[in-house]
Order: sequence, then structure tokens, then C-alpha cells
Amino acid sequence: MNKLDVLYEDNHIIVVVKPKNVLSQQDSTKDMDLLSMVKDYVKEKYHKKGNVYIGLVHRLDRPVGGVMVFARSSKAASRLSDSIRTHDFKKKYMAVVHGKVPRQGEFVDYLKKDVNYNTKVVSEKEGKLSKLTYTLLDYNRELDLSLVDISLETGRHHQIRVQFASRGYPLYGDSRYGELSSEDIALHAYELSFTHPVKKEVMTFTNYPPQESGFKYFDIDKIKNSL
Repeated sequence: MNKLDVLYEDNHIIVVVKPKNVLSQQDSTKDMDLLSMVKDYVKEKYHKKGNVYIGLVHRLDRPVGGVMVFARSSKAASRLSDSIRTHDFKKKYMAVVHGKVPRQGEFVDYLKKDVNYNTKVVSEKEGKLSKLTYTLLDYNRELDLSLVDISLETGRHHQIRVQFASRGYPLYGDSRYGELSSEDIALHAYELSFTHPVKKEVMTFTNYPPQESGFKYFDIDKIKNSL
């Protein structure tokens, strides 16, 4: 079992780093998932008997790593869910995309599901409104790769992957929306900011991507010091 990387915990919430290629929540594959890992961690650390309550309030796609928060009480889960609905829940990602993107940009699209291919596609007015903004952090001219900092205004399924790919900038390693690749997708949820459900303090947690996949072509330590 993977060792849990805990960034913060108290009686109300626990903030952890989701490893890439680990499910947020168990599915039909029955593969290891982060929700179960958090439950096992709390049960063992605090010698809890019986079932342990851990509330899943948001998800990351299986191939994506990064910061996630779980609730340790139903009250905290409800308040965190409310903060997501009111856009008080801020998520930032780093990604490596093919091509050189403009220095800054905003993507506004409607995304709908393509039932034939189990993917999401951009449509004119059908589907869910999806918004993000991004900033170009660095460009690797030799490999024609851009490192981007992305702020999500909406959290749609596969949103970042679809919106960049639809503009000709598929994510590095994204075989579903780009070219076939043997490498992992270069997408990492590096910052999460929200109001604590009980203390009412704004809390921000960061975890930068490892120098793997497309990220290995950039100096992440230098980049994070400039943010």
C-alpha cells in the first residue's frame, strides 16, 4: 500500500497528496483508492474501531496527482461542498502542453459527453459551461512544450485536458485527447485554497509536481520560487 502523504489534519479535515494513477474513490476495478487509504490511516493512527467517516467532497482524475482535502465529519463535508458551489474552493494546476501558448488566456466553452467514445467534447451551446484561466510559466523551444499555471473557475470532468486539446495544445502524455504516449499525463493539482469549515480561516496548501513525465523538461524548483 502507498504511504499517505499528509499535509494537514485536525478533527474536521485532512489534506493529503493524491499519488498519480490512484483512484480518488473506489470503482468497479476494485483498485486501491485514496478514500480508502485515508480511512485506513485515520483508523490506524487514532485506534478507531468500526467504520471511520471520511467525506469525499471533490475528485481528481485517476492519472492526475496533487492536493486533495477530505472531511472528517458530515458537518465539515457539507460546508466544504457549499464552498465548492459558491466558488470559494480554489484549485490551481500545473500542466505541460504541446505547442507554445500565448502568455495568458481564458478558455470558456460548453463541454458535453461523447457517448460513442466515453470522452468530453467542446460544443456550441450544449453541455456544461466550463471556464479556466492560465499563465505561461516557461517554454521549451527545443521540444515545443509549454509549462502552464491553470486556475479552474469550474471543475468539469476532463475540463483542462479537453479545453487545451480543442485549441491545438494537447497535454503531454494524454493519450485520450492527444497522441498515443507511453508516459503519464503531465497534469498536477499543485495548490488548493478554501475556508476551513469550522475555524473559518482561509487555508492554502501546495504540492509541486515531481520532475517526471513532461515536467522533467522544466526546472520546477526555479518555477515554484518565482510564484
